[in-house]
Amino acid sequence: MFFQIDDDDHSSQPSQSQTHHLLGFIIANIVGTRYYPGFISGREMVGLVREPLNPYDSNAIKVLNTQTIQVGHIERSVAAVLAPLIDSNDIVVEGIVPNSRSKGKIPCQVHIFAAVYAFPTLKELILSSGLQLISDSDAAFTMSESMAVKETRAEKRGRSVDDIFKLVDETNMNRGFEDLVPSKSVIKTELLKHQKEGLWWLVRRENSGELPLFWEERDGNYVNVLTNYKTNAKPEPLRGGILADDMGLGKTLTLLSLIAFDKEQSIGNTSREVRDEGSSLSNKKGKRGRASNEGSGSQKRRKIMNHSLDDVSIGKEVSVADKCSIDMKTKTTLVVCPTSVLSTWISQLEEHTKRGSLKAYLYYGNRTRDADELKMHDLVLTTYATLSSEENLSDSPLKKLEWWRIILDEAHTIKNVNAQQSKAAIKLNAKRRWAVTGTPIQNGSYDLFSIMAFLKFEPFSIKNYWRSLVQRPLNQGMEKGLSRLQVLMATISLRRTKDKGLVGLPSKTLETHYVELSLEERELYDLLKAESKRLMMGYINNGSLVNHYSCVLSMILRLRQICTDLALCPSDLKSVLSSANIEDVSNNPELLKSLIEVLQDGEDFDCPICISPPTNIVITSCAHIYCRDCILRTLQCSNPRCPLCRHPLSESDLYSAPSESSKTADAELSSSEPKLSSKVSALIKLLIDSRDQNPTTKSVVFSQFRMMILLLEEPLKAAGFKTLRLDGNMNATQRAYVIEQFRVSGKEPVVMLASLKASSTGINLTAASRVYFMEPWWNPAVEEQAMDRVHRIGQKEDVKVVRLVARNSIEERILMLQEKKKKLAREAFGKGSKDVGMGMEDVRFLLSQ
Repeated sequence: MFFQIDDDDHSSQPSQSQTHHLLGFIIANIVGTRYYPGFISGREMVGLVREPLNPYDSNAIKVLNTQTIQVGHIERSVAAVLAPLIDSNDIVVEGIVPNSRSKGKIPCQVHIFAAVYAFPTLKELILSSGLQLISDSDAAFTMSESMAVKETRAEKRGRSVDDIFKLVDETNMNRGFEDLVPSKSVIKTELLKHQKEGLWWLVRRENSGELPLFWEERDGNYVNVLTNYKTNAKPEPLRGGILADDMGLGKTLTLLSLIAFDKEQSIGNTSREVRDEGSSLSNKKGKRGRASNEGSGSQKRRKIMNHSLDDVSIGKEVSVADKCSIDMKTKTTLVVCPTSVLSTWISQLEEHTKRGSLKAYLYYGNRTRDADELKMHDLVLTTYATLSSEENLSDSPLKKLEWWRIILDEAHTIKNVNAQQSKAAIKLNAKRRWAVTGTPIQNGSYDLFSIMAFLKFEPFSIKNYWRSLVQRPLNQGMEKGLSRLQVLMATISLRRTKDKGLVGLPSKTLETHYVELSLEERELYDLLKAESKRLMMGYINNGSLVNHYSCVLSMILRLRQICTDLALCPSDLKSVLSSANIEDVSNNPELLKSLIEVLQDGEDFDCPICISPPTNIVITSCAHIYCRDCILRTLQCSNPRCPLCRHPLSESDLYSAPSESSKTADAELSSSEPKLSSKVSALIKLLIDSRDQNPTTKSVVFSQFRMMILLLEEPLKAAGFKTLRLDGNMNATQRAYVIEQFRVSGKEPVVMLASLKASSTGINLTAASRVYFMEPWWNPAVEEQAMDRVHRIGQKEDVKVVRLVARNSIEERILMLQEKKKKLAREAFGKGSKDVGMGMEDVRFLLSQ
């Protein structure tokens, strides 16, 4: 196992879906300790991190203590054996230091984990290298203090580290909730009971003086009972956690109440003089929040955010008087959210707070570079994209400040711990940290690790311990892994669901509407599926499935597109199939371009070079995806090759997504043809039936394909429906305008055509009562977020959700995958059996029939 600390650390890990078991351990010395500041106590777990760029030894493995401070290196002879196995992902390693009086060389037990089928080969290799491998059949094995060894022995003696988790669970049980009311001088909306209880829970966690979980005081020292790390300094309490209330339960209002409560406590009964020097809010376009730096006297002029949806910018000027406002500089809350959610925070501020009671700054677009300016506000709003763009800027005001509180809204956005936006969020300094998401688990339990890292919840914020204590037992299907996950979630998170009747929402019914493909659609689908299975079996047989991931993804993409509308596919797809040319994607640039388009709309996908969601996506002729800037820098070297497959590469081998104008033209051309796909015909019939029952019904149609959104406009207009469109190409102001038009439109039937990725979070579509999904997505959390844009607080009518699914197709397999993921998400907060992630096994499953 590895810590992942520095960008130059080589910490490649095997796939999450691969299950590893303890092979045994070897004894190695930690050397060079006098050159490093790190300190370790006896029986402490340590991190072992590959350091391939070490100028003295390319096989170097450095040793870090639980505070991620370097202690030394594993001795060279042992590193020479282990490093190649680590680099090839054949093994993962963990370390524990037994009690020792040695000062120059410290012995370390290096525990080796691998897939069971590889045990014989690895044992032979390690033993032939002159190292002694100690396994569970050796007497020395019982002397180890490793967590993994303890658990292996625990199976025989009926006792394990789970006793510690059980004690923590019992300590936190039966703690009732109380109601807490926010300051009426700030919050003008009456909170519902569950929101008052939520506010009490938030305030209580922020002001707790208790030791963090899994820490004990012993003989004047403090010991982490899971890692055996000992210190004489009292650990800081965990002031924060996960607010995981179901979507649509009013989390934003609860968080605004927390900020208001905090402000009231900080100033007591003393009123703060804020003299409003403007009678109206500025609506001038183009002003994006660069504050004036003029004035150096006792009064400084500052701007606060305009609480208007007309212009998401900095607006109204106020004059801030004397010392009271200076005291507030340490009480600023930073809210980080997706760009699509900015307008929601602004509208919620306008709706729920008294004008002028909270000073807010929108750190977005043209913004101040003055950290002191941000300190003068109660609330600073920014986006994950903005945060990511400043991750490498040393003078970023976001990085300079120690915030009073950081709130990550839609915190599942950072689920990929290696993405740049995740790294940037984790590095921020704050006294209090909150991760807010109704879907903390989307693809698998490993999604939670980045949230633990953001919360600084040790030892689970360190990859080594997360994998050892939670992830590996889950991957192995061990019940203790699930029970530990449940204890963690129960102790640091608050989750209430709408099915508990907390807010008296109207009912929501889900219906799957099966669609029979036409003869033409079925013929092409079956032809592509047969070819896809043939290719996939070939990749499996020669062990190259992972190397051809992009090609496999393109197959799945085409199958899904055929299920929705043939117009989404290239016109020559059938001829490509008949010529058996699908594998040679370099001869089909249009397929490559369309693949990029879908990746832009669909699930997160990282550039392998910068390990962040790619910008200006390009795809190579060898079907690998990068940021344009990243791959162009790679091409500047002599003899350039693809970083993933080492295929020779030039700029002519790069393909970009089609331009918006060309896609629009294609959509208009296709829409002029009278023939509708089976799904589009089914959708129109469903919409007409709904209109016949209630002519004023408003509906939302979600699709993962932007081109599908364009294709639907003309057929719906021809059927007598007014349409509005919401997609990822709109800025915050445009999105807010479209949503407002949808809300206030008259009695004519209106259909909102919405991109699933751009519209599944942070917007309010309660004007609608019907939701239609043109195709299923294998991450059910995304669909749930989308339907909860409609079924949430403020909804007055019963909501009906319809998923259109092509019968006898890959879409039915996607529904099965959804159920697996839903099961995992439920188990994290309740009882269940094991982890389910998304990986190549799922790809095989999708193409297996």
